[in-house]
Amino acid sequence: MARLLFLIILYALPSLVVPIHNSSAGGCAIIRPPRDGGIRYRGLTQEQIRSVQILPVDYEIEYICRGNRVIVGPKVRKCLPNGTWTDMTQHSRCLLLCPRVWTSLENGRVAARPPGPPVEGTMLHYSCNAGFILEGRNLSHCTKLGKWDAPKPTCLYDRNYTGKKKLYIGALFPMSGGWPGGQACMPSAQMALDLVNNRSDILPDYELELIHYDSMCDPGEATKLLYDLLYTEPIKIVLMPGCSGVSTLVAEAARMWNLIVLSYGSSSPALSNRQRFPTFFRTHPSATLHNPTRVQLFQKWKWTRIATIQQTTEVFTSTLDDLEQRVKEAGIEISVRQSFLTDPAVAVKNLKRQDARIIVGLFYETEARKVFCEVFKEKLYGKKYVWFLIGWYADNWFKIKDPAINCTVENMTEAVEGHVTTEIVMLNPETVRGVSNMTSQEFLAALMSRLGGMNPEETGGFQEAPLAYDAVWALALALNKTVAPLKARGRRLEDFNYNNHDITSEIYRALNTSSFEGVSGQVVFDAQGSRMAMTLIEQLQGGSYKKIGYYDSSQKNLSWFGNDVWIGAGPPADRTVVTEEYRFLSQKLFASVSVFAGLGILLGIVCLTFNIYNGNVRYIQNSQPYLNNMTAVGCMMALAAVFPLGIDGHHVHRSQFPVVCQFRLWLLGLGFSLAYGSMFTKIWWVHTLFTKKDEKKEKKKQHLEPWKLYATVGVLLAIDFLSLMIWQIVDPLHITVEKFTREAPKEDLDVLIQPLLEHCSSEKMNTWLGVVYGYKGLLLLLGIFLAYETKSVSTEKINDHRAVGMAIYNVAMRRLITRGEWQSEQQDTLKTGSSTNNNDEEKSRQLERENRELQKIIQEKEERVSALRNQLAERQALRNRRRPSTGQNQNHNAPPPSSQPDPKSLLPPPGYPNPTTDNHSLPPSFSNSSNLYPADSKMSRNHCHNSQIPLLYK
Repeated sequence: MARLLFLIILYALPSLVVPIHNSSAGGCAIIRPPRDGGIRYRGLTQEQIRSVQILPVDYEIEYICRGNRVIVGPKVRKCLPNGTWTDMTQHSRCLLLCPRVWTSLENGRVAARPPGPPVEGTMLHYSCNAGFILEGRNLSHCTKLGKWDAPKPTCLYDRNYTGKKKLYIGALFPMSGGWPGGQACMPSAQMALDLVNNRSDILPDYELELIHYDSMCDPGEATKLLYDLLYTEPIKIVLMPGCSGVSTLVAEAARMWNLIVLSYGSSSPALSNRQRFPTFFRTHPSATLHNPTRVQLFQKWKWTRIATIQQTTEVFTSTLDDLEQRVKEAGIEISVRQSFLTDPAVAVKNLKRQDARIIVGLFYETEARKVFCEVFKEKLYGKKYVWFLIGWYADNWFKIKDPAINCTVENMTEAVEGHVTTEIVMLNPETVRGVSNMTSQEFLAALMSRLGGMNPEETGGFQEAPLAYDAVWALALALNKTVAPLKARGRRLEDFNYNNHDITSEIYRALNTSSFEGVSGQVVFDAQGSRMAMTLIEQLQGGSYKKIGYYDSSQKNLSWFGNDVWIGAGPPADRTVVTEEYRFLSQKLFASVSVFAGLGILLGIVCLTFNIYNGNVRYIQNSQPYLNNMTAVGCMMALAAVFPLGIDGHHVHRSQFPVVCQFRLWLLGLGFSLAYGSMFTKIWWVHTLFTKKDEKKEKKKQHLEPWKLYATVGVLLAIDFLSLMIWQIVDPLHITVEKFTREAPKEDLDVLIQPLLEHCSSEKMNTWLGVVYGYKGLLLLLGIFLAYETKSVSTEKINDHRAVGMAIYNVAMRRLITRGEWQSEQQDTLKTGSSTNNNDEEKSRQLERENRELQKIIQEKEERVSALRNQLAERQALRNRRRPSTGQNQNHNAPPPSSQPDPKSLLPPPGYPNPTTDNHSLPPSFSNSSNLYPADSKMSRNHCHNSQIPLLYK
């Protein structure tokens, strides 16, 4: 049993050790809530809270109190990687809250020990301002019952006091949070107050005192502090907030208390809305002040197309809206506008895809590292790109290791090289003494002394410290300016209260007209209450920022040093440069085709001359020479169209191009009508003659006259002429430039070539081409059909209807050269069938089929003749038996039966020429071709003989 128990303990020991180890390395053990309070576990249900023992790293818990108790000490704790909770050395307790009314004293001051909310154990110490006497106890304790142990004292006016009266300024300095600007701005403002109070020429009867709280740059926290400032004594004459979010809250509420708001650290463009924030001023320029400088640089470098990428926050959205309006007025286009919330990867890819070159980036420093890590991955940097960023990043912002990105310092340094920043000038670059009798360098030395040697780069708001310093001076000068006008109306600054609108209006007018030289430069407010200031322009060169110029937006003056450096030969183009390049016809090709066209025209002239010279030759006459002449002229016109078709912008000016277009159209149109129209007419009339019935054919032949052929060509030519004339009048041709796909050059240049081609066109080009193509296409199809229908016509005198173009002249010349005109028409006719059959396989096969059919008919007739002869012999024998004597004498006198066939049986079969036909000449008309056919071309069935077989196969 003991051994078994030992084994069980040994087996369970690792499982007991592991949770203890994990609680220190992989999470934090739950802790007990404070007395009279509890713990809010975020994202966990009640069942999970009861069962969980270890909470993961980075998990946060929040203390809550019951009733009217408040938490004193850390309210939120976070689990650290070492297994402990944050701020464990400080206790969190739930204590009763005493009334806050005791924490303020009209015309006096209240000091709480310890600082913080007035909870049990808090002690308040009361004191009155100069010129007032305290009545009551100066101490009061908050008991465990949540009540003060003494009545609240009061400060009575001392009529015998002759010293300075105090004016109170309520300020919210963000000592922590997103922008801890109060770390340097509060000492700077206090330093200005000390100097103002020591001046005898500024508010000699008053003393300015600063009452400030830590807003933590959080609007929620600022809401509670604003309540304390407004509802606790003494009355504040002006409010001075910092951070754009806090200033927005304070400026919107201040109008209800007739309070002027003067901010030293707010850049949101939304605060320039005078309808929403009627009493707001700021010595920190608006973020939109960067935009005039950016527009000036765009114009300097001749950029008309930019892109933007912004973090989705109110300040950057307002800035971008203002930039969009300004660039539009300057004639600059924002081609791409991208935004992101936390991950800029998709936005950067879109910039790359849309060929963004000049890019304005609006985002905070942490997001800037994310953006440029993606920029490195997408290769969106180098000589083709320029980035514009905000200048208030730390100088080494791109070298800071950030776990949120996966790029090295070398990658980031390569990606950010050459970018340009615009930064508001917050410290006067000139050595001049302003209203405070202090130069900017003396101010920095005094501020460093007050900060106790703190590192400026680690002190929040160090750059904005001159703005806080000048804000106090602007307020002091404005209050000093109101003393005399108020005194003339029987008013004093110390009479100010939250219901007095007159004093507020006087302070507003004084601030609105402020103009003095401060340590941050010239202090001037625009109509929206925003500071007008100079802008510093810097460029990252070799990993460090170099000043390349200043821009004064109030004077619209650009001071340029000329030391800007570019990766390429100079500032890049704002887009891929597209070079238009007209494409012309190759001159070698044009020359070659022109030579061939010229040879074709020359050959046409030769053929035309040949046709005219031999016009009296019978073969030429039978082929309708006038139609052939029209064909030759039409072909020459079509070939001549090659020359205007090859003429383009390389040869003639654009104004003369429409004339060339008309030449192209008319030469091609009329050339086609002449050339093809004459051939079509010939084929049509041949088809008309040889596809009709015999009686209609004979009638047609007798009435066909040549002028009808020419009239047909004229009708076709008139239709074409009329259609072209209507086209030219209604919708004339003009030059049109067609764009093709852009091409990249062979060299490494940031350009694209846009090929352009000039051609002839009209407004309704497709409609006109459809009409012309439809008309001529139907004509072509009809001609093909007619040619097919007349393919079997073998009459030699009109057989050139099957030839096209030059084939007509080839047939004529071949006949004249090889056979000669001197041969008899009879010989020509006898050889027609043989030559045609030898050259035409299809016709030969047809004749063979006809020959075989005729052989069968002959065989049947021979059998019939043989049978008839037998019958005749039998009858003759019968007669001889009946009349022997008479029959013998008759048979002696009768001639013997002849085996010679009837002459009619020697006639050729249908379609063959008659060898006994007279050799009379044919007239040049198709109507006289009837002489080619015999009068009786039918073979008699009663006169067939074997001797006809060789002729049938001929």
